Amino acid sequence: MSTDDNAALRRSADDEESRAASRSWWDHQADAYLDEHGAFLGDARFVWCPEGLSESEAGLLGDVRDRRVLEVGCGAAQCARWLLSAGADPVGVDLSSAMLLRGREVGAATGLAVPLVQADATRLPFADGSFDAACSAYGAVPFVADSAAVMAEVARVLRPGGRWVFSVTHPVRWSFPDDPGPAGLVARESYWDRLPYVEQGQTGRATYVEHHRTVGDRVREIRAAGLTLVDLVEPEWPADLTRTWGAWSPLRGRVIPGTAIFVSEKPDRTPA
Repeated sequence: MSTDDNAALRRSADDEESRAASRSWWDHQADAYLDEHGAFLGDARFVWCPEGLSESEAGLLGDVRDRRVLEVGCGAAQCARWLLSAGADPVGVDLSSAMLLRGREVGAATGLAVPLVQADATRLPFADGSFDAACSAYGAVPFVADSAAVMAEVARVLRPGGRWVFSVTHPVRWSFPDDPGPAGLVARESYWDRLPYVEQGQTGRATYVEHHRTVGDRVREIRAAGLTLVDLVEPEWPADLTRTWGAWSPLRGRVIPGTAIFVSEKPDRTPA
């Protein structure tokens, strides 16, 4: 992603800097991102990861019919539109106004208009217990400095028994260079180095930030929010998938996991 005028490094980045960088980056890159990946993502398709695992195939959210579902970091709301077509009552939330604008345009064109809200994932503008389920496919969680706050907010807006499922870059991938070729198979960084990946301009201000957490960190964040971890899915690379997505590729996908999908639930305190 970096250019001569946009240096890449590992350094600390707080909430405010991360938030500003994410809003600016996705606002400026929305069209280019969707031009590159839109055909794969579809207009109303729920794809969890570059490996192509779909919610229609995996069913990680369970039966969504007549369920109110929140998509956190929805981008252009492809997943939310699929949820609508599957009989759910979805709402999408994202930090980027440009992404939400594209989502509204596609919703109008497809006849699958979904309510979309611009908000920070660490401060969700919804009442306690507003949703039956929540999901995020590579949205919000890696881009905030305090991802534990996202878990706590999602837990707050979930009803008892509700499910929270999110996908992120597999934490082990942070040990390897961001390269789809053979160079990307040689571990060079410490897995336990939690400094975020930052791209910054000549002023030193971050223009892109992505934060790293270990598998154990994610489990502890989920538990601290009062949620129960139900499953951890590590999709294998399909034999018939030949396309690359950034550093995700058939070569790497045959050797190391690229995605981790955490499936959790809010305990149902209603007596049996």
